Amino acid sequence: MTEFSFACTGVRADRFAAGPTLVFRLRVTAAGNARVHALALRCQIRIEPARRTYDSAEAEGLGDLFGERSRWGSTLQPVQFAQVSLMVPSFTGEIEADLVVPCTYDMDIAATRYLTALADGEVPLLMLFSGTAFTGDGGFQVEPVPWDREAAFRMPVATWREMVEQHFPGCGWIRLPGDTMDALLAYRSRHALPSWEATLKALLDAGGAEDPPRSDPFRALTGTTGRTDP
Repeated sequence: MTEFSFACTGVRADRFAAGPTLVFRLRVTAAGNARVHALALRCQIRIEPARRTYDSAEAEGLGDLFGERSRWGSTLQPVQFAQVSLMVPSFTGEIEADLVVPCTYDMDIAATRYLTALADGEVPLLMLFSGTAFTGDGGFQVEPVPWDREAAFRMPVATWREMVEQHFPGCGWIRLPGDTMDALLAYRSRHALPSWEATLKALLDAGGAEDPPRSDPFRALTGTTGRTDP
Protein backbone atom coordinates (compact mmCIF):
# COMPACT_ATOMS: atom_id res chain seq x y z
CA MET A 1 0.00 0.00 0.00
CA THR A 2 1.07 3.57 -0.68
CA GLU A 3 2.06 5.49 2.43
CA PHE A 4 0.43 8.92 2.53
CA SER A 5 1.26 11.85 4.79
CA PHE A 6 -0.48 15.21 5.15
CA ALA A 7 0.48 18.69 6.29
CA CYS A 8 -1.39 21.99 6.42
CA THR A 9 0.81 24.85 5.27
CA GLY A 10 -1.56 27.81 5.65
CA VAL A 11 -5.09 29.18 5.72
CA ARG A 12 -6.86 32.21 4.29
CA ALA A 13 -10.32 33.72 4.26
CA ASP A 14 -11.98 33.42 0.84
CA ARG A 15 -13.06 36.99 0.16
CA PHE A 16 -14.97 36.01 -3.00
CA ALA A 17 -17.11 33.25 -1.47
CA ALA A 18 -20.87 33.74 -1.15
CA GLY A 19 -20.72 32.86 2.55
CA PRO A 20 -18.05 32.65 5.27
CA THR A 21 -15.37 30.30 3.95
CA LEU A 22 -11.86 29.32 5.00
CA VAL A 23 -9.38 27.82 2.54
CA PHE A 24 -6.72 25.57 4.03
CA ARG A 25 -3.63 24.75 1.96
CA LEU A 26 -2.82 21.04 2.16
CA ARG A 27 0.38 19.26 1.19
CA VAL A 28 -0.15 15.60 0.32
CA THR A 29 2.87 13.31 0.02
CA ALA A 30 2.93 9.79 -1.41
CA ALA A 31 6.00 7.90 -0.15
CA GLY A 32 8.48 6.56 -2.68
CA ASN A 33 7.51 9.12 -5.30
CA ALA A 34 4.45 6.97 -6.03
CA ARG A 35 2.12 7.71 -8.92
CA VAL A 36 -1.40 8.70 -7.79
CA HIS A 37 -4.14 9.00 -10.41
CA ALA A 38 -6.62 10.59 -7.99
CA LEU A 39 -7.27 10.85 -4.27
CA ALA A 40 -10.77 11.05 -2.78
CA LEU A 41 -10.30 12.47 0.70
CA ARG A 42 -12.56 12.92 3.70
CA CYS A 43 -11.28 15.40 6.27
CA GLN A 44 -12.61 15.96 9.77
CA ILE A 45 -11.35 19.10 11.50
CA ARG A 46 -11.42 19.39 15.29
CA ILE A 47 -10.56 22.20 17.65
CA GLU A 48 -8.33 21.04 20.51
CA PRO A 49 -8.88 23.71 23.17
CA ALA A 50 -6.53 22.13 25.72
CA ARG A 51 -3.55 22.96 23.49
CA ARG A 52 -3.51 26.71 24.21
CA THR A 53 -3.76 29.11 27.13
CA TYR A 54 -6.53 31.64 27.81
CA ASP A 55 -6.62 35.00 29.55
CA SER A 56 -9.33 35.89 32.06
CA ALA A 57 -11.62 37.56 29.48
CA GLU A 58 -11.42 34.55 27.16
CA ALA A 59 -12.06 32.17 30.05
CA GLU A 60 -15.20 34.12 30.93
CA GLY A 61 -16.40 33.93 27.34
CA LEU A 62 -15.85 30.15 27.31
CA GLY A 63 -17.78 29.57 30.53
CA ASP A 64 -20.94 28.35 28.78
CA LEU A 65 -18.90 25.76 26.86
CA PHE A 66 -16.49 24.45 29.48
CA GLY A 67 -17.73 25.75 32.83
CA GLU A 68 -15.52 27.29 35.49
CA ARG A 69 -11.76 27.22 34.91
CA SER A 70 -11.38 24.89 37.90
CA ARG A 71 -13.26 22.21 35.93
CA TRP A 72 -11.28 22.53 32.71
CA GLY A 73 -9.18 19.49 33.47
CA SER A 74 -12.17 17.34 32.54
CA THR A 75 -14.35 19.65 30.41
CA LEU A 76 -11.80 21.01 27.91
CA GLN A 77 -12.63 18.38 25.30
CA PRO A 78 -12.22 18.58 21.47
CA VAL A 79 -14.87 20.54 19.57
CA GLN A 80 -16.03 19.53 16.10
CA PHE A 81 -15.27 22.28 13.58
CA ALA A 82 -15.98 20.85 10.11
CA GLN A 83 -16.21 17.73 7.99
CA VAL A 84 -15.50 18.17 4.29
CA SER A 85 -14.51 16.17 1.20
CA LEU A 86 -11.76 16.88 -1.32
CA MET A 87 -10.89 15.33 -4.67
CA VAL A 88 -7.14 15.65 -5.25
CA PRO A 89 -6.08 15.42 -8.93
CA SER A 90 -3.34 13.25 -10.41
CA PHE A 91 0.17 13.70 -9.02
CA THR A 92 3.46 11.94 -8.52
CA GLY A 93 5.15 12.09 -5.13
CA GLU A 94 3.72 15.33 -3.76
CA ILE A 95 1.03 17.91 -4.43
CA GLU A 96 -0.58 20.92 -2.77
CA ALA A 97 -4.34 21.49 -2.88
CA ASP A 98 -6.94 23.82 -1.39
CA LEU A 99 -9.32 22.41 1.20
CA VAL A 100 -12.42 24.65 1.13
CA VAL A 101 -14.29 24.77 4.44
CA PRO A 102 -17.66 26.58 4.62
CA CYS A 103 -18.18 28.14 8.06
CA THR A 104 -21.07 29.54 10.06
CA TYR A 105 -21.54 32.47 12.41
CA ASP A 106 -24.44 30.74 14.16
CA MET A 107 -23.81 31.26 17.87
CA ASP A 108 -25.70 28.06 18.71
CA ILE A 109 -22.76 26.13 17.21
CA ALA A 110 -20.09 25.26 19.78
CA ALA A 111 -17.16 25.93 17.41
CA THR A 112 -18.48 29.42 16.61
CA ARG A 113 -18.92 30.30 20.28
CA TYR A 114 -15.39 29.07 20.99
CA LEU A 115 -13.81 31.06 18.16
CA THR A 116 -15.78 34.21 19.00
CA ALA A 117 -14.51 34.09 22.59
CA LEU A 118 -10.85 34.22 21.52
CA ALA A 119 -9.23 37.66 21.47
CA ASP A 120 -5.93 36.79 19.77
CA GLY A 121 -3.36 34.08 19.23
CA GLU A 122 -3.96 30.79 17.44
CA VAL A 123 -6.61 28.10 17.28
CA PRO A 124 -5.19 24.57 17.74
CA LEU A 125 -6.70 22.35 15.05
CA LEU A 126 -6.34 18.65 14.30
CA MET A 127 -7.15 17.40 10.80
CA LEU A 128 -8.09 13.73 10.50
CA PHE A 129 -7.94 12.14 7.05
CA SER A 130 -9.37 9.04 5.39
CA GLY A 131 -10.53 8.16 1.90
CA THR A 132 -9.63 6.23 -1.24
CA ALA A 133 -6.53 6.43 -3.43
CA PHE A 134 -6.30 5.37 -7.08
CA THR A 135 -2.67 4.50 -7.72
CA GLY A 136 -0.30 2.56 -9.97
CA ASP A 137 2.49 3.16 -12.49
CA GLY A 138 1.70 0.61 -15.17
CA GLY A 139 -1.85 -0.13 -14.12
CA PHE A 140 -4.67 0.97 -11.87
CA GLN A 141 -5.37 -0.09 -8.31
CA VAL A 142 -7.58 1.12 -5.47
CA GLU A 143 -6.22 1.61 -1.95
CA PRO A 144 -7.73 2.97 1.26
CA VAL A 145 -6.25 5.97 3.01
CA PRO A 146 -5.79 4.75 6.61
CA TRP A 147 -7.89 6.35 9.34
CA ASP A 148 -4.80 7.24 11.38
CA ARG A 149 -3.59 9.93 8.93
CA GLU A 150 -3.67 13.35 10.60
CA ALA A 151 -2.09 16.80 10.62
CA ALA A 152 -1.94 19.43 13.37
CA PHE A 153 -2.28 23.10 12.47
CA ARG A 154 -2.51 26.35 14.43
CA MET A 155 -4.89 28.75 12.70
CA PRO A 156 -4.47 32.45 13.52
CA VAL A 157 -7.52 33.87 15.28
CA ALA A 158 -7.06 36.94 13.05
CA THR A 159 -7.91 34.83 9.98
CA TRP A 160 -11.24 33.78 11.50
CA ARG A 161 -12.06 37.38 12.43
CA GLU A 162 -11.13 38.58 8.94
CA MET A 163 -13.53 36.03 7.42
CA VAL A 164 -16.38 37.08 9.72
CA GLU A 165 -15.82 40.79 9.07
CA GLN A 166 -15.91 40.21 5.31
CA HIS A 167 -19.45 38.86 5.48
CA PHE A 168 -20.93 40.26 8.72
CA PRO A 169 -19.08 43.52 9.44
CA GLY A 170 -19.84 44.64 12.97
CA CYS A 171 -22.79 42.24 13.28
CA GLY A 172 -23.85 39.13 15.18
CA TRP A 173 -26.51 36.47 14.70
CA ILE A 174 -29.24 35.06 16.94
CA ARG A 175 -31.27 32.04 15.82
CA LEU A 176 -34.90 32.17 16.99
CA PRO A 177 -37.90 29.83 16.63
CA GLY A 178 -40.41 30.68 13.94
CA ASP A 179 -43.18 31.71 16.35
CA THR A 180 -40.84 34.11 18.13
CA MET A 181 -39.83 35.64 14.78
CA ASP A 182 -43.52 36.08 13.92
CA ALA A 183 -44.09 37.82 17.24
CA LEU A 184 -41.08 40.09 16.69
CA LEU A 185 -42.33 41.01 13.23
CA ALA A 186 -45.80 41.78 14.62
CA TYR A 187 -44.26 43.99 17.34
CA ARG A 188 -42.12 45.79 14.77
CA SER A 189 -45.13 46.37 12.51
CA ARG A 190 -47.38 47.66 15.30
CA HIS A 191 -44.77 50.19 16.40
CA ALA A 192 -43.62 51.12 12.85
CA LEU A 193 -39.99 50.45 13.76
CA PRO A 194 -37.52 50.88 10.87
CA SER A 195 -35.14 47.99 11.62
CA TRP A 196 -34.56 44.89 13.74
CA GLU A 197 -31.98 46.84 15.74
CA ALA A 198 -34.61 49.45 16.60
CA THR A 199 -37.08 46.69 17.47
CA LEU A 200 -34.76 45.01 19.97
CA LYS A 201 -33.67 48.36 21.40
CA ALA A 202 -37.32 49.28 22.01
CA LEU A 203 -37.88 45.97 23.82
CA LEU A 204 -34.76 46.45 25.94
CA ASP A 205 -35.77 50.02 26.80
CA ALA A 206 -39.26 48.83 27.74
CA GLY A 207 -37.79 46.10 29.93
CA GLY A 208 -35.60 48.63 31.74
CA ALA A 209 -38.35 51.15 32.47
CA GLU A 210 -38.97 51.82 36.19
CA ASP A 211 -42.37 53.52 35.85
CA PRO A 212 -44.67 51.72 35.16
CA PRO A 213 -43.30 48.71 37.12
CA ARG A 214 -40.79 46.55 35.31
CA SER A 215 -42.32 43.85 33.12
CA ASP A 216 -40.99 41.14 30.87
CA PRO A 217 -41.34 42.49 27.29
CA PHE A 218 -40.31 39.18 25.75
CA ARG A 219 -43.08 37.32 27.59
CA ALA A 220 -45.61 39.82 26.28
CA LEU A 221 -44.02 39.59 22.86
CA THR A 222 -44.25 35.83 22.56
CA GLY A 223 -47.87 35.99 23.61
CA THR A 224 -48.68 37.90 20.43
CA THR A 225 -50.55 35.87 17.84
CA GLY A 226 -50.33 36.43 14.11
CA ARG A 227 -48.56 39.23 12.30
CA THR A 228 -49.82 42.58 11.10
CA ASP A 229 -49.21 44.34 7.83
CA PRO A 230 -46.24 46.75 7.80
